[in-house]
Amino acid sequence: MDGATNRIGAVLRAIDDNLPQAQARLFDVLRIPSVSAQPAHAGDCLRAAAWFRDQLAGLGFAAEIVPTKGQPLVLARHPGPDGYAGPHVLFYGHYDVQPAEPLDLWTSPPFEPALAGGPRGERVVARGAVDDKGQVMMFVEALRAWHETGGGIPARVTVLMEGEEEVGSVNFEPWLAEAGGALNADVALVSDTGMWDIDTPAITTGLRGMIYVQMTVRGPARDLHSGIYGGAALNPINALTRALGDLHDETGRIRIPGFYDDVCELSADQAADWDRLSFDEGAFLGAVGLSSPAGERERPALQRLWSRPTADINGIWGGYTEAGAKTVIPSEASAKLSLRLVPDQNPDRIAAAARRFVEARLPPDARLSWEVFSATPAIAVRADSPYVAAARTALAEEYGRPALLMGSGGSIPVVSSFRRILDVDTVLMGFGLADDQMHGPNEKFELTCFRRGARSHARLLAKFAGLPRRPLQAAA
Repeated sequence: MDGATNRIGAVLRAIDDNLPQAQARLFDVLRIPSVSAQPAHAGDCLRAAAWFRDQLAGLGFAAEIVPTKGQPLVLARHPGPDGYAGPHVLFYGHYDVQPAEPLDLWTSPPFEPALAGGPRGERVVARGAVDDKGQVMMFVEALRAWHETGGGIPARVTVLMEGEEEVGSVNFEPWLAEAGGALNADVALVSDTGMWDIDTPAITTGLRGMIYVQMTVRGPARDLHSGIYGGAALNPINALTRALGDLHDETGRIRIPGFYDDVCELSADQAADWDRLSFDEGAFLGAVGLSSPAGERERPALQRLWSRPTADINGIWGGYTEAGAKTVIPSEASAKLSLRLVPDQNPDRIAAAARRFVEARLPPDARLSWEVFSATPAIAVRADSPYVAAARTALAEEYGRPALLMGSGGSIPVVSSFRRILDVDTVLMGFGLADDQMHGPNEKFELTCFRRGARSHARLLAKFAGLPRRPLQAAA
């Protein structure tokens, strides 16, 4: 530990001195359109995997591309210094990105990264800038500084990157279940989350789980003339919207029976900590053109966003949707529904309850089909973990202020996989901001977040190296 601590100053100077080269490398990988959702980009996904493999091999890792039934994984291992006895750190990231459409809303081509000015300094604008190539490259640059300037990477590190995170990681968990035992990691580290603001670092200690379903209600054997059959024949769109319109009561609570049975109340201390953040919900909503809060009316904003479950219709369609008029009663109607879950809610039980809720509100002759695309539980990270403590110390040293412990309304299913399959906790230390527009046009990453994120990862590697091996084994 002392050796790594003594070398951290040189490592941090190297990160700062080499920022232009690091930025150029980030631009190189951002130019690869590794869109996992679009089959035409399968070759680009392989190219991105090879790019990261080669970068890690150049830093002394034994790096390889691992085929899957979909996009390949990148697996790279470094043993750490001779005689290393500290924890084995598993860093996870993903090289795939969301589709860039609609292209006409971008201010610059999405796969031609650009530096743009902003109120906080320069920012990198490109698809994947923050989600997740930019955040992965912070860790790579921290490794590079240790390798080239710090006398070698101070800890045993495995880097695991996948190419299907943006499409549900369908091939990742089967691979992990088969190969995970050989990883023998002590802690996982993920940088795919955010900060409270550009000056306030954060560790995310809670992720909501998610159920995502598609349902179809079928009625008549064919589309019908609404003048001839209207008033006599079942309209599937009417039936489906009536059922889904009953999901929430007038206070914003979800009406699925048993939905809240396993939802725990936030501790008084945690609620007080969040209240002290003085979150400006008006500004949060105003930035996206809204003015009135939604959700459970009696709950503060951050509780609704971080610690309460939700139900949202994500898409609905049926009948005639083109220009002009066509008076039909459609034969079927469909919708997509997502349910965000909190710890202790059972995804399978909630999915079954949601289906019963819809079925109970359908009239005779309405036939429901129901497909569950994903059902992942929520995750609560142990705030008293020594790994979380190490990350908070590293961030405090970098930013000169304590790191917040915050929740997240989003889901990262791999965190659940690491706990269930590898029996390891995950440190979620990210550097994105709320206005980074991930998944949308003009996705960006503040250059200062990139720099300070790399420095924070360099500090954290030194902290991890000084911890004893498997400190949580007895409690797991």
